[in-house]
Amino acid sequence: MAQKKRKFTVLIEKDEHGYYVANVPAFRSCYTQAKSLAELYPRIEEVIALCLEVEKPAKMQFVAVQQMEI
Repeated sequence: MAQKKRKFTVLIEKDEHGYYVANVPAFRSCYTQAKSLAELYPRIEEVIALCLEVEKPAKMQFVAVQQMEI
């Protein structure tokens, strides 16, 4: 029987060194990075799978992303 697919919000930013950094807010420490988006996406799937092995994700609903300058 196929396992039910789950949706996770993933935040992706680009750091000062040009790396893409992905963070999955539903987990306490679920993040990865890569030099390209093509390299990043499989890494995101891998890190989510690893996080699911050790932690139950928080039930979160995506609302918005906002950049603020302070």
